[in-house]
Amino acid sequence: MDSKKLFEESNRYLMNTYSRYPLALRKGRGIRVWSSDGKEYLDFVGGVAVNILGHCHPKVVVALQKQAQRLIHVSNYFHIEPQIKLAKLLVEHSFADRVFFCNSGAEAIEAAIKLTRKFAKEKMNPARFEILTALNSFHGRTLAAVTATAQEKFHKGFEPLVPGFRYVPFNDIDALKGAVTRETCAVLLEPIQGEGGVNIPDENYLKAVRELCNENNLLLILDEVQTGMGRTGKLFAYEHYGITPDIMTVAKGLGGGVPIGAMLATERVSESFQPGNHASTFGGNPLVCAAGVATLDTILEDGFLLDHCNRMSSYFIERLEHLHAAFPNLIQEVRGKGLLIGMELTGEGGPVVTACLEKGMLINCTAVNVLRFLPPLTVQQKDIDKLIEVLNRIFMKV
Repeated sequence: MDSKKLFEESNRYLMNTYSRYPLALRKGRGIRVWSSDGKEYLDFVGGVAVNILGHCHPKVVVALQKQAQRLIHVSNYFHIEPQIKLAKLLVEHSFADRVFFCNSGAEAIEAAIKLTRKFAKEKMNPARFEILTALNSFHGRTLAAVTATAQEKFHKGFEPLVPGFRYVPFNDIDALKGAVTRETCAVLLEPIQGEGGVNIPDENYLKAVRELCNENNLLLILDEVQTGMGRTGKLFAYEHYGITPDIMTVAKGLGGGVPIGAMLATERVSESFQPGNHASTFGGNPLVCAAGVATLDTILEDGFLLDHCNRMSSYFIERLEHLHAAFPNLIQEVRGKGLLIGMELTGEGGPVVTACLEKGMLINCTAVNVLRFLPPLTVQQKDIDKLIEVLNRIFMKV
Protein backbone atom coordinates (compact mmCIF):
# COMPACT_ATOMS: atom_id res chain seq x y z
CA MET A 1 0.00 0.00 0.00
CA ASP A 2 1.43 3.41 -0.93
CA SER A 3 1.95 6.12 1.68
CA LYS A 4 -0.95 8.29 0.58
CA LYS A 5 -3.38 5.39 0.89
CA LEU A 6 -1.95 4.48 4.31
CA PHE A 7 -2.40 8.03 5.59
CA GLU A 8 -5.97 8.16 4.29
CA GLU A 9 -6.94 4.90 5.95
CA SER A 10 -5.15 5.86 9.15
CA ASN A 11 -7.20 9.06 9.31
CA ARG A 12 -10.35 7.13 8.44
CA TYR A 13 -10.15 4.24 10.90
CA LEU A 14 -7.97 5.25 13.88
CA MET A 15 -9.09 7.44 16.78
CA ASN A 16 -7.53 10.87 16.63
CA THR A 17 -5.33 10.49 19.73
CA TYR A 18 -1.95 11.25 18.13
CA SER A 19 -0.56 14.11 16.06
CA ARG A 20 1.23 11.94 13.52
CA TYR A 21 3.96 12.94 11.13
CA PRO A 22 3.36 12.14 7.44
CA LEU A 23 5.53 9.04 7.66
CA ALA A 24 4.73 5.32 7.73
CA LEU A 25 7.59 3.11 8.92
CA ARG A 26 7.68 -0.49 7.73
CA LYS A 27 11.14 -1.85 8.53
CA GLY A 28 13.89 -1.32 11.10
CA ARG A 29 17.38 -2.60 11.82
CA GLY A 30 19.48 -1.17 14.62
CA ILE A 31 19.16 2.62 14.60
CA ARG A 32 17.87 2.64 11.02
CA VAL A 33 14.25 2.55 9.88
CA TRP A 34 12.72 2.65 6.41
CA SER A 35 9.46 4.21 5.36
CA SER A 36 6.80 2.62 3.18
CA ASP A 37 8.24 4.51 0.20
CA GLY A 38 11.77 3.22 0.89
CA LYS A 39 13.39 6.30 2.46
CA GLU A 40 15.97 5.61 5.20
CA TYR A 41 16.02 7.41 8.56
CA LEU A 42 18.20 7.39 11.66
CA ASP A 43 15.92 6.88 14.67
CA PHE A 44 16.93 8.96 17.71
CA VAL A 45 13.45 8.53 19.24
CA GLY A 46 13.63 4.76 19.62
CA GLY A 47 9.93 4.24 20.18
CA VAL A 48 10.30 6.80 23.00
CA ALA A 49 13.02 4.84 24.83
CA VAL A 50 11.52 1.43 23.98
CA ASN A 51 13.98 0.12 21.38
CA ILE A 52 16.83 -0.04 23.86
CA LEU A 53 18.86 -2.45 21.66
CA GLY A 54 17.73 -0.90 18.39
CA HIS A 55 15.14 -2.23 15.98
CA CYS A 56 14.80 -5.99 15.56
CA HIS A 57 17.86 -6.94 17.57
CA PRO A 58 18.81 -10.49 16.49
CA LYS A 59 18.73 -11.95 20.01
CA VAL A 60 15.27 -10.54 20.69
CA VAL A 61 13.95 -11.67 17.31
CA VAL A 62 15.25 -15.22 17.79
CA ALA A 63 13.84 -15.37 21.33
CA LEU A 64 10.42 -14.27 20.03
CA GLN A 65 10.52 -16.76 17.16
CA LYS A 66 11.43 -19.69 19.40
CA GLN A 67 8.88 -18.80 22.05
CA ALA A 68 6.11 -18.19 19.49
CA GLN A 69 6.66 -21.71 18.19
CA ARG A 70 6.50 -23.14 21.71
CA LEU A 71 3.86 -21.18 23.69
CA ILE A 72 2.54 -17.65 23.17
CA HIS A 73 0.08 -17.21 26.01
CA VAL A 74 -1.11 -19.05 29.08
CA SER A 75 -3.00 -17.82 32.12
CA ASN A 76 -1.25 -16.68 35.28
CA TYR A 77 -3.18 -19.44 37.02
CA PHE A 78 -0.12 -21.50 36.04
CA HIS A 79 3.63 -21.08 36.50
CA ILE A 80 5.30 -19.58 33.41
CA GLU A 81 8.97 -20.43 32.85
CA PRO A 82 10.09 -17.29 30.91
CA GLN A 83 8.28 -15.11 33.46
CA ILE A 84 10.12 -16.76 36.33
CA LYS A 85 13.46 -16.36 34.51
CA LEU A 86 12.87 -12.66 33.88
CA ALA A 87 11.72 -12.03 37.46
CA LYS A 88 14.85 -13.76 38.77
CA LEU A 89 17.09 -11.62 36.55
CA LEU A 90 15.39 -8.41 37.70
CA VAL A 91 15.62 -9.35 41.37
CA GLU A 92 19.26 -10.43 41.10
CA HIS A 93 20.23 -7.11 39.51
CA SER A 94 18.17 -4.68 41.59
CA PHE A 95 17.15 -3.82 45.15
CA ALA A 96 13.92 -5.79 44.81
CA ASP A 97 12.72 -9.12 46.16
CA ARG A 98 9.51 -9.56 44.15
CA VAL A 99 8.17 -8.65 40.70
CA PHE A 100 4.68 -8.15 39.28
CA PHE A 101 4.36 -8.16 35.47
CA CYS A 102 1.92 -6.16 33.39
CA ASN A 103 1.81 -4.67 29.89
CA SER A 104 2.97 -1.04 30.12
CA GLY A 105 4.46 1.69 32.24
CA ALA A 106 1.06 3.11 33.16
CA GLU A 107 -0.10 -0.31 34.33
CA ALA A 108 3.06 -0.66 36.40
CA ILE A 109 2.31 2.69 38.03
CA GLU A 110 -1.27 1.58 38.72
CA ALA A 111 0.08 -1.55 40.41
CA ALA A 112 2.48 0.56 42.48
CA ILE A 113 -0.32 2.89 43.59
CA LYS A 114 -2.54 -0.03 44.60
CA LEU A 115 0.27 -1.79 46.46
CA THR A 116 1.15 1.44 48.26
CA ARG A 117 -2.41 2.04 49.42
CA LYS A 118 -2.82 -1.57 50.52
CA PHE A 119 0.45 -1.46 52.45
CA ALA A 120 -0.45 1.87 54.05
CA LYS A 121 -3.80 0.59 55.29
CA GLU A 122 -2.29 -2.59 56.67
CA LYS A 123 1.08 -1.44 58.02
CA MET A 124 0.75 2.32 58.58
CA ASN A 125 -2.66 3.79 59.30
CA PRO A 126 -5.95 3.55 57.33
CA ALA A 127 -6.01 7.35 57.22
CA ARG A 128 -2.72 7.47 55.29
CA PHE A 129 -3.35 7.27 51.55
CA GLU A 130 -1.84 10.40 50.01
CA ILE A 131 1.05 10.21 47.51
CA LEU A 132 3.28 13.19 46.77
CA THR A 133 4.52 13.62 43.19
CA ALA A 134 6.58 16.27 41.39
CA LEU A 135 5.49 19.08 39.11
CA ASN A 136 6.30 18.37 35.44
CA SER A 137 6.30 14.64 36.12
CA PHE A 138 4.81 12.06 33.78
CA HIS A 139 3.51 8.71 35.02
CA GLY A 140 1.11 7.50 32.33
CA ARG A 141 -2.32 7.92 30.78
CA THR A 142 -4.68 5.82 32.90
CA LEU A 143 -6.83 7.82 35.30
CA ALA A 144 -4.76 7.25 38.45
CA ALA A 145 -1.47 7.56 36.53
CA VAL A 146 -2.57 10.78 34.84
CA THR A 147 -3.61 12.16 38.23
CA ALA A 148 -0.15 11.33 39.57
CA THR A 149 1.24 13.20 36.55
CA ALA A 150 1.60 16.76 37.81
CA GLN A 151 0.96 18.53 34.52
CA GLU A 152 -2.37 20.28 34.12
CA LYS A 153 -2.45 19.81 30.34
CA PHE A 154 -2.88 16.06 30.84
CA HIS A 155 -5.73 16.55 33.33
CA LYS A 156 -8.05 18.74 31.27
CA GLY A 157 -11.30 17.06 30.32
CA PHE A 158 -10.85 14.08 32.64
CA GLU A 159 -11.98 15.61 35.92
CA PRO A 160 -12.81 14.64 38.60
CA LEU A 161 -9.38 13.14 39.07
CA VAL A 162 -8.49 10.38 41.52
CA PRO A 163 -8.17 11.76 45.07
CA GLY A 164 -5.04 11.25 47.09
CA PHE A 165 -2.31 13.06 45.15
CA ARG A 166 -0.53 16.35 45.83
CA TYR A 167 2.24 18.03 43.86
CA VAL A 168 5.51 19.72 44.80
CA PRO A 169 8.36 21.20 42.73
CA PHE A 170 10.94 18.68 41.51
CA ASN A 171 14.43 18.87 43.00
CA ASP A 172 13.21 20.94 45.98
CA ILE A 173 13.66 18.97 49.20
CA ASP A 174 12.33 21.79 51.39
CA ALA A 175 9.08 21.90 49.42
CA LEU A 176 8.76 18.14 49.76
CA LYS A 177 9.36 18.27 53.51
CA GLY A 178 6.72 20.97 53.86
CA ALA A 179 4.16 18.91 51.96
CA VAL A 180 4.27 15.84 54.21
CA THR A 181 1.16 15.49 56.39
CA ARG A 182 -0.36 12.81 58.63
CA GLU A 183 -2.19 11.51 55.54
CA THR A 184 0.96 11.07 53.42
CA CYS A 185 2.06 7.49 52.80
CA ALA A 186 4.50 7.74 49.87
CA VAL A 187 6.57 9.84 47.50
CA LEU A 188 6.52 8.99 43.78
CA LEU A 189 9.28 10.41 41.58
CA GLU A 190 11.08 9.88 38.30
CA PRO A 191 14.83 9.88 39.04
CA ILE A 192 15.14 12.02 35.92
CA GLN A 193 12.06 13.66 34.44
CA GLY A 194 11.88 12.57 30.82
CA GLU A 195 8.61 13.88 29.38
CA GLY A 196 8.94 16.95 31.59
CA GLY A 197 12.08 18.08 29.74
CA VAL A 198 14.98 15.81 30.76
CA ASN A 199 15.21 17.43 34.19
CA ILE A 200 18.10 16.03 36.21
CA PRO A 201 18.10 16.46 40.01
CA ASP A 202 20.96 17.73 42.12
CA GLU A 203 23.39 15.01 43.17
CA ASN A 204 22.06 14.82 46.76
CA TYR A 205 18.33 15.34 46.10
CA LEU A 206 17.23 11.70 45.90
CA LYS A 207 19.38 10.81 48.91
CA ALA A 208 17.60 13.55 50.88
CA VAL A 209 14.25 12.23 49.66
CA ARG A 210 15.18 8.73 50.84
CA GLU A 211 16.14 10.09 54.26
CA LEU A 212 12.88 12.05 54.47
CA CYS A 213 10.90 8.91 53.67
CA ASN A 214 12.80 6.95 56.33
CA GLU A 215 12.21 9.63 58.96
CA ASN A 216 8.48 9.84 58.24
CA ASN A 217 7.80 6.15 57.55
CA LEU A 218 6.93 6.86 53.90
CA LEU A 219 7.40 4.58 50.93
CA LEU A 220 9.66 5.79 48.13
CA ILE A 221 8.39 4.82 44.68
CA LEU A 222 10.68 5.44 41.70
CA ASP A 223 9.22 5.55 38.20
CA GLU A 224 12.02 4.14 36.04
CA VAL A 225 9.81 3.43 33.05
CA GLN A 226 11.99 5.69 30.89
CA THR A 227 15.24 5.74 32.87
CA GLY A 228 15.55 1.99 33.48
CA MET A 229 17.14 -0.80 31.46
CA GLY A 230 20.50 0.90 30.98
CA ARG A 231 19.14 4.14 29.53
CA THR A 232 21.20 6.32 31.90
CA GLY A 233 24.40 4.28 31.73
CA LYS A 234 23.54 2.09 34.71
CA LEU A 235 20.89 -0.61 34.68
CA PHE A 236 18.65 1.59 36.83
CA ALA A 237 19.00 5.32 37.41
CA TYR A 238 18.70 5.05 41.20
CA GLU A 239 22.17 3.46 41.16
CA HIS A 240 23.67 6.85 40.29
CA TYR A 241 22.43 8.35 43.55
CA GLY A 242 23.41 5.78 46.17
CA ILE A 243 19.88 4.91 47.29
CA THR A 244 17.27 2.21 46.85
CA PRO A 245 13.50 2.67 46.61
CA ASP A 246 10.78 0.54 48.20
CA ILE A 247 8.92 0.18 44.90
CA MET A 248 10.07 0.71 41.31
CA THR A 249 8.29 0.60 37.97
CA VAL A 250 9.93 -0.34 34.67
CA ALA A 251 8.63 -0.83 31.12
CA LYS A 252 9.65 0.68 27.75
CA GLY A 253 13.10 -0.90 27.15
CA LEU A 254 12.36 -4.02 29.22
CA GLY A 255 11.09 -6.05 26.26
CA GLY A 256 13.35 -4.71 23.54
CA GLY A 257 10.30 -3.51 21.60
CA VAL A 258 7.39 -5.67 22.79
CA PRO A 259 4.83 -4.40 25.33
CA ILE A 260 5.77 -5.31 28.89
CA GLY A 261 5.85 -3.53 32.23
CA ALA A 262 6.86 -4.55 35.72
CA MET A 263 6.52 -3.36 39.28
CA LEU A 264 9.35 -4.36 41.62
CA ALA A 265 9.25 -4.13 45.41
CA THR A 266 10.93 -5.23 48.61
CA GLU A 267 9.66 -8.30 50.46
CA ARG A 268 8.23 -6.17 53.26
CA VAL A 269 6.06 -4.15 50.91
CA SER A 270 5.22 -6.99 48.53
CA GLU A 271 3.58 -8.98 51.33
CA SER A 272 0.57 -6.66 51.14
CA PHE A 273 -0.41 -8.15 47.76
CA GLN A 274 -2.19 -11.48 48.10
CA PRO A 275 -4.15 -13.54 45.51
CA GLY A 276 -7.11 -11.53 44.28
CA ASN A 277 -5.66 -8.11 45.12
CA HIS A 278 -4.25 -7.39 41.66
CA ALA A 279 -3.84 -9.12 38.31
CA SER A 280 -3.20 -8.74 34.59
CA THR A 281 -4.51 -11.19 31.98
CA PHE A 282 -1.63 -10.68 29.57
CA GLY A 283 0.95 -9.57 32.16
CA GLY A 284 4.11 -11.65 32.04
CA ASN A 285 2.98 -13.92 29.24
CA PRO A 286 5.59 -16.32 27.80
CA LEU A 287 6.18 -14.37 24.57
CA VAL A 288 7.01 -10.97 26.05
CA CYS A 289 8.99 -12.44 28.93
CA ALA A 290 11.17 -14.40 26.51
CA ALA A 291 11.93 -11.10 24.79
CA GLY A 292 12.60 -9.51 28.18
CA VAL A 293 15.08 -12.22 29.13
CA ALA A 294 16.92 -11.81 25.81
CA THR A 295 16.98 -8.02 26.22
CA LEU A 296 18.21 -8.02 29.80
CA ASP A 297 20.80 -10.72 29.11
CA THR A 298 22.16 -8.63 26.25
CA ILE A 299 22.36 -5.46 28.35
CA LEU A 300 24.12 -7.26 31.19
CA GLU A 301 26.50 -9.33 29.09
CA ASP A 302 30.06 -8.47 30.20
CA GLY A 303 28.96 -4.90 30.97
CA PHE A 304 29.97 -3.98 27.41
CA LEU A 305 26.72 -2.29 26.44
CA LEU A 306 26.54 -0.08 29.54
CA ASP A 307 30.18 0.94 29.03
CA HIS A 308 29.40 1.72 25.40
CA CYS A 309 26.35 3.74 26.45
CA ASN A 310 28.49 5.89 28.73
CA ARG A 311 31.13 6.45 26.05
CA MET A 312 28.50 7.44 23.50
CA SER A 313 26.83 9.67 26.08
CA SER A 314 30.04 11.63 26.68
CA TYR A 315 30.65 11.94 22.95
CA PHE A 316 27.04 12.95 22.17
CA ILE A 317 26.88 15.58 24.91
CA GLU A 318 30.26 16.97 23.87
CA ARG A 319 29.08 17.36 20.26
CA LEU A 320 25.84 19.01 21.41
CA GLU A 321 27.82 21.40 23.64
CA HIS A 322 29.81 22.43 20.56
CA LEU A 323 26.50 23.30 18.91
CA HIS A 324 25.53 25.21 22.05
CA ALA A 325 28.74 27.24 21.83
CA ALA A 326 28.16 27.92 18.13
CA PHE A 327 24.49 28.92 18.50
CA PRO A 328 24.07 30.47 21.99
CA ASN A 329 21.08 32.49 20.81
CA LEU A 330 19.22 29.30 19.80
CA ILE A 331 20.36 26.78 22.42
CA GLN A 332 19.90 27.40 26.12
CA GLU A 333 21.30 24.25 27.72
CA VAL A 334 22.40 20.68 27.08
CA ARG A 335 21.75 18.11 29.82
CA GLY A 336 21.51 14.37 30.12
CA LYS A 337 22.65 11.15 31.71
CA GLY A 338 23.56 8.15 29.62
CA LEU A 339 21.53 8.19 26.41
CA LEU A 340 18.66 10.20 27.83
CA ILE A 341 19.72 13.61 26.58
CA GLY A 342 17.92 16.91 26.26
CA MET A 343 18.86 20.12 24.46
CA GLU A 344 16.78 23.06 25.62
CA LEU A 345 16.18 25.66 22.94
CA THR A 346 15.35 29.33 23.37
CA GLY A 347 12.34 28.84 21.09
CA GLU A 348 9.92 26.07 20.19
CA GLY A 349 11.42 22.77 19.11
CA GLY A 350 8.67 21.56 16.79
CA PRO A 351 10.08 23.21 13.65
CA VAL A 352 13.49 21.62 14.31
CA VAL A 353 11.90 18.18 14.62
CA THR A 354 10.13 18.69 11.29
CA ALA A 355 13.31 19.92 9.59
CA CYS A 356 15.20 16.88 10.89
CA LEU A 357 12.49 14.58 9.59
CA GLU A 358 12.88 16.06 6.13
CA LYS A 359 16.61 15.33 6.29
CA GLY A 360 16.24 11.71 7.40
CA MET A 361 16.59 12.15 11.17
CA LEU A 362 13.90 11.19 13.69
CA ILE A 363 14.10 13.20 16.92
CA ASN A 364 11.58 14.24 19.55
CA CYS A 365 10.55 17.47 21.26
CA THR A 366 9.06 17.55 24.74
CA ALA A 367 8.08 20.36 27.12
CA VAL A 368 7.65 22.60 24.03
CA ASN A 369 11.31 23.58 23.64
CA VAL A 370 13.45 20.58 24.69
CA LEU A 371 14.82 18.33 21.97
CA ARG A 372 14.98 14.84 23.49
CA PHE A 373 17.35 12.20 22.16
CA LEU A 374 16.71 8.53 23.00
CA PRO A 375 18.84 6.44 20.64
CA PRO A 376 19.46 2.73 21.23
CA LEU A 377 22.35 1.84 23.52
CA THR A 378 24.06 0.49 20.39
CA VAL A 379 24.30 3.92 18.72
CA GLN A 380 27.68 4.65 17.09
CA GLN A 381 29.76 7.83 16.79
CA LYS A 382 29.10 7.97 13.06
CA ASP A 383 25.33 8.07 13.74
CA ILE A 384 25.75 10.89 16.22
CA ASP A 385 27.97 12.77 13.78
CA LYS A 386 25.29 12.59 11.08
CA LEU A 387 22.67 14.01 13.44
CA ILE A 388 24.98 16.81 14.59
CA GLU A 389 25.69 17.70 10.97
CA VAL A 390 21.96 17.93 10.23
CA LEU A 391 21.27 20.01 13.34
CA ASN A 392 24.13 22.33 12.48
CA ARG A 393 22.73 22.93 8.98
CA ILE A 394 19.27 23.58 10.39
CA PHE A 395 20.50 26.07 13.02
CA MET A 396 22.59 27.90 10.43
CA LYS A 397 19.40 28.70 8.52
CA VAL A 398 17.44 30.00 11.52
